[in-house]
Amino acid sequence: MKLLIDTDAFCKLAVSDLLRDAVRVLGAEQGECGMLPALPHMLRKGRLRRRYGADACDSMLQIANTLPSIPQPSAAWLDPLAPVQAIDPGEALIFAAAAESGAMIVSADKRALEALKDLEAHRDALAERIVVFEALLLRFCRDLGTDVVKQRVRPLVGLDRVVRVCFSTQGSEPEEGLLSYFRDLQKAVSPLTLWDPHSGAGR
Repeated sequence: MKLLIDTDAFCKLAVSDLLRDAVRVLGAEQGECGMLPALPHMLRKGRLRRRYGADACDSMLQIANTLPSIPQPSAAWLDPLAPVQAIDPGEALIFAAAAESGAMIVSADKRALEALKDLEAHRDALAERIVVFEALLLRFCRDLGTDVVKQRVRPLVGLDRVVRVCFSTQGSEPEEGLLSYFRDLQKAVSPLTLWDPHSGAGR
């Protein structure tokens, strides 16, 4: 498995029709992308269905059902994450599995990333292999064009603050706003190093 995607990042990419582009940019095939085992259940009922609506969740469920679940990592990587309150069990599974396997991660959990910076072994193992949504949007603006990205992310304007600020203001330059958010996040998680959207595909 080359790429592990957390639930919130999966939903943002899928609902904006950018999932395939993200997989391509990060050097993987869709069948090489691991999802949390609970994702299909979460799309059928609960928070995600209330947030994105039944039609969007049904559409995302079709994609989720074709993707493999993230394998269980060893206790050596998983156990040190368990006491960290800011890292929920799903994110812990993703961090541990990626640290063990060398996979890339797409994560939308900024609180968990800020906590991860204090765990030296995981921080070093995941250096430059954690991809945040802002970084992907920056890359898409370059690869697909800002107008295309603006059209694609329209379903997220009312759901995601970064998208709303960067893409819904008339006359704004989305890339400037995205870069500002990304630089702020880089500082917040330092010394953890994030994937740079100006680089090539994953290592």
